Amino acid sequence: MASSCSTSLLVLLFAVFFTLPRFSVASNEFQVGGSKGWVVPSANDTNFYIDWASNNRFHVVFKYKKDSVMEVGGADYTSCNTTHPTLFSNSGNSVFKLDHSGTFYFISGASGHCERGQKTIVRVMVDESLPEHAKSSSYHVPIEVSQMIFFQFVLTCVASYVI
Repeated sequence: MASSCSTSLLVLLFAVFFTLPRFSVASNEFQVGGSKGWVVPSANDTNFYIDWASNNRFHVVFKYKKDSVMEVGGADYTSCNTTHPTLFSNSGNSVFKLDHSGTFYFISGASGHCERGQKTIVRVMVDESLPEHAKSSSYHVPIEVSQMIFFQFVLTCVASYVI
């Protein structure tokens, strides 16, 4: 019994290690604004960030110097209100995890920058290929379930060695 459990455990370990990289590859990071980064757009290109966001489907990364980025609500986005951000960062390399479907609003926290067009909306769409129950829950559920099954299997094997 212990020998077959050892063989099964080794096969399962290899299967887990070879499938986990696929989960990590599925996540992408995009630098907001592409190669230009998080800068004030030119006067004739105030829709620069709207256009950029509509062309990318994520973690978003804001890279900047002497600026900041804020996640705000829709009304604060429209009015460029910087007084009540949901999230704030001034690190120069800000990463925001887009962990659910919906609309995310980002503006610059530097005085006058939002009014000059340094703001963007990111809409995260629901993956239509997912089952209905997965659309409303976290994308991590399949990984957590597979880990739970794996740990139950390991505990069963350990118990068979002890007994």
